[in-house]
Amino acid sequence: MQAKHISTSISKAILSSLLVLLAPLAAFGHQSPDDGEQPAETPADSVRFFRGVAVSVDLVGPAQMVIGDYGQYEAAVRINLRDKYFPIVEVGLGKADAEEATTNVSYKTSAPYLRLGCDFNLMKNKHDVYRVYGGFRYGLTSFKYDLDSPGTTDPVWLDHADYGVEGASCSYHWLEGVVGIDAKLWRNLRLGWSVRYKRRLLHDDGPLDNSWYVPGYGKQGGTRLGGTFNIIFEL
Repeated sequence: MQAKHISTSISKAILSSLLVLLAPLAAFGHQSPDDGEQPAETPADSVRFFRGVAVSVDLVGPAQMVIGDYGQYEAAVRINLRDKYFPIVEVGLGKADAEEATTNVSYKTSAPYLRLGCDFNLMKNKHDVYRVYGGFRYGLTSFKYDLDSPGTTDPVWLDHADYGVEGASCSYHWLEGVVGIDAKLWRNLRLGWSVRYKRRLLHDDGPLDNSWYVPGYGKQGGTRLGGTFNIIFEL
């Protein structure tokens, strides 16, 4: 009987010790959210998912045609999703009419192009009147060009060889990394600009392997920089 009594006393002592140890944990587990120990939940963004559509035109391309011998006319349609994501379609007509003064070689082309992509608003306050973007584009075009040349004459045999092509078929596919900014100017009118880094993917330069200008991409090459300055109307 004495052994049983001692065993019961030991059990009660162990149980009391466990209760003492568990009491602070139980109190911590039932802490009120108002006691400052747990962060308050961030309220959900109440802005609707679809925020509208914007159309824009680029002014850089026409300026290039005025001061140079190539350029493009370009317009875009951009969808606003919660002021965060901006899927975009850019369409244009690229043109070139150039002649090299020393060789009298001329190059002409005129063809449409298409770019598809998405911009992402990098601002902390997504609903500000200012927006800073990062994004990408996938561009493609299929075009023909004419290359006219007076030809070459062999300095020894004096044989004359013609050099040129008419209606050479070409195609280009490329990617663009985009960084840009736009701001509200007045009511639904915004102004914006972007800088583009272009990387050629797939291409076919035609029978002469030399497409001097590519609509939507620019002067031929593996990589190149470009830019836009846009007038934007939000609908």
